[in-house]
Amino acid sequence: MRSVRSIPAILFLLSAMASVAEPPAPVQESAAPVAAAPAPAPPAPAPAPAPNLLEPALAGPLADVEEIVFSLRKPGKDGHWYANFSYYAEGPSRVTYESGGKLLKYNLRSGETTVLLDDPAGGIRDPQVHYDGEKIIFAWRKGDDTHFHLYEIGVDGSGLRQLTDGDYDDLEPTYLPDGGIMFVSSRCKRWVNCWLTQVAVLHRCDGDGTNIRQVSSNNEHDNTPWLLPDGRVLYQRWEYVDRSQVHYHHLWTMNPDGSGQMTYYGNMEPGILMIDAKPIPGTDKILSIFSPGHGRREHAGRPTIVDPKAGPDALQSAWPIHEGTDFRDPYPLSEDRFLMARKDQILLMNRAGETEQIFRVSEEDREAGLECHEPRPIQKRARELILPPRSNPEEETGTLILANVYEGRNMGGVEPGEVKKLLVLESLPKPINYTGGMEPLSYGGTFTLERVLGTVPVEPDGSAYMEVPALRSLILVALDKNDLSIKRMQSFLTVQPGEALSCVGCHEQRTRTTLPATKLQAMSREPSAITSITDVPDVFDFPRDIQPILDRNCVDCHDYTAGEKGGPRAGNVILTGDRGPLYSHSYFTLSALRQFSDGRNLPKSNYAPRTFGSAASALLKMLDGEHHDVQTTAHEKKVIRLWIETGAPYPGTYAALGSGMVGGYAENKIDRSDTEWPTMQAAQQVLQNRCDTCHAETAMKLPDSPSDNMDMPPWAIKYDDPRLRFSRHILYNLSRPEMSLQVLAPLAQESGGLGICRDESGAAVFKDMSDGDYQTLLTAVKETKQYLDTIKRFDMPGFQPKPPYMREMRRYGILPSDYPDDGEIDPYETDRAYWESLWWKPVKSVAPLAKR
Repeated sequence: MRSVRSIPAILFLLSAMASVAEPPAPVQESAAPVAAAPAPAPPAPAPAPAPNLLEPALAGPLADVEEIVFSLRKPGKDGHWYANFSYYAEGPSRVTYESGGKLLKYNLRSGETTVLLDDPAGGIRDPQVHYDGEKIIFAWRKGDDTHFHLYEIGVDGSGLRQLTDGDYDDLEPTYLPDGGIMFVSSRCKRWVNCWLTQVAVLHRCDGDGTNIRQVSSNNEHDNTPWLLPDGRVLYQRWEYVDRSQVHYHHLWTMNPDGSGQMTYYGNMEPGILMIDAKPIPGTDKILSIFSPGHGRREHAGRPTIVDPKAGPDALQSAWPIHEGTDFRDPYPLSEDRFLMARKDQILLMNRAGETEQIFRVSEEDREAGLECHEPRPIQKRARELILPPRSNPEEETGTLILANVYEGRNMGGVEPGEVKKLLVLESLPKPINYTGGMEPLSYGGTFTLERVLGTVPVEPDGSAYMEVPALRSLILVALDKNDLSIKRMQSFLTVQPGEALSCVGCHEQRTRTTLPATKLQAMSREPSAITSITDVPDVFDFPRDIQPILDRNCVDCHDYTAGEKGGPRAGNVILTGDRGPLYSHSYFTLSALRQFSDGRNLPKSNYAPRTFGSAASALLKMLDGEHHDVQTTAHEKKVIRLWIETGAPYPGTYAALGSGMVGGYAENKIDRSDTEWPTMQAAQQVLQNRCDTCHAETAMKLPDSPSDNMDMPPWAIKYDDPRLRFSRHILYNLSRPEMSLQVLAPLAQESGGLGICRDESGAAVFKDMSDGDYQTLLTAVKETKQYLDTIKRFDMPGFQPKPPYMREMRRYGILPSDYPDDGEIDPYETDRAYWESLWWKPVKSVAPLAKR
């Protein structure tokens, strides 16, 4: 395995060996001792000569290049790599970008700088030079506008024209060899699942900006499309389907019409952002920025070479050419010369990581905060291969062919014939989002709602052939004869309208050739239509769909009071629908005790068969008679099984986001030091005086209040962690305050409590309800209940979504433009109307790409 530091390390060692000083001359002994004179300071080593990279390049890969073009702009306000356009969730008054931008040319031979555009109140970014070397496309947010749109300008500054417009942002354009333009745009109408900014995904249009068409269904960002010599588009795709939100943003490819979407490098390796990738001329390699962790602002990171020959998961195939992490926007000129931006500089770098500055921002522009971005040579270049379209915009669906579900990675123990069908799910975009967490959608699990589309059969030879809706983010789950999950995707696939997409198998081996050319049984018939599951919801909501099943089968034993069959709190487990600060007590309990198997928010993929989903969920095993003779109906088990397969969400609507939460990330937070809550302060004092004797230790520490977000990240807590017993999510009952464990545990049993907490004498902390401290704690919980009754949760009568949800639904055309923020809506139906508005609609008036 090649060390990622191999090239710089070898050069450093060779340099060090060449510069070792000669040994000093022997010291002459003196006849008489004398005071030792201070040793002279060794001479300072001569500075290493600056590498001369530009001069040879001007005679080599830059021989026909006089000028480069690049943009100057201020970095985005947000530290995230993607949050540098449009506004935050709170509204257009708070934007992610800074003002000030220029489009410049720089003459590599004369050193002359030419300003093509200067907009002190706007923003300019993403220049790309046309194949003919005569014009430049770029994104410009004019000073009097709030959105970036695409523009073209001649390399001499003439012929400025606007290509796109509208109430959305268009960014990162690249010319296509068929005459079109690929770019990313927020026309997809969705928000980052774990942040409060908008998403931009891949779109294409004709060369004049008309016939804009979305070609990606991603719920998260696509970025920096660029052409490979074979005609495919290389780009960054961020996704987290039932896995970590911050670890999977890697390199993918698609054809210029959006067909053939496939991972290129890194999708199984978490923990790096791979972005701004471009082919290295004359090789099969690419140069990309590997931005550490979840990525840094403006895509800053290490310039890294990737050789894809060993497959998309070979770690040894990527090696950095420089250890610095503040480079961006690389442009390979040859195998040994790369243009690069670094803060206020344009650099030339070689394969050994040596750099030479070829441009630096003026002092005036530096003081204004402007930095260099996207250096490109102005030159003619050959078009890449033109790939014929595999899609047809006049179609509504596409087809998917699965050759053999048993062929794949980590499929050990699955015998031929075990997979009977595929469950088809759809990952649903968010119309708005407010936070970096998943609350209240799940407790440590999914950030996204998933919809059940139905099932398709798998033939005895493992093949499947199906018709699927176009441009939707689809997830496949392999099911056994009992409809339990054997294996599932933790990514999504997209089929373009009219496309026939095929894959080898379940998590196919990308380093193997295709299967032998045998006739697939599924191909002997027409493609299977997805069979809907009509007797269950397609999007699940825990209080509406799951809690009634628990009420009928579980609550008799798992309530705060004793039932006919047992209790109270059998096994110290509560499965009532009582509301806690963010979730119901039953939802928190099932999540915390890992009674269902989901991906959590973990950087883990490609689970072994039957270790993820319904087959690995303890809850289902407890409903078939093994757990104290509890026997649910077949329909009840189906509902719970499919709820688990769709990520086990708490609300079934995105209208719930940012609302009905006491604490957490919501703005509806009770401030523990707020003087408007004197009762809460008094309750905190009771906890210190009466409870800290036992609960001062970390493992048993009590939350100060219902809003105390003291929990570890929920995905990081093991099911047997003692802290779960003292979580605010279970200690406070905001439906029945007197049933709060915060007051029941220290109250004597003979007074209706649990008598769990005792003082040094062995007596219950509160002898009866007349204790003033008991009343203080209870009053604090009651006031919190009153607060929740005022702000309301999604499952409470009179619930109203937050104004930003209403604002975006008006912007998307789902609600009338004059509909008030407090107007009554059905949030479930509003969500559904939003999702359906995004479905692909055949375009009859536009000819297929091949005919243009």
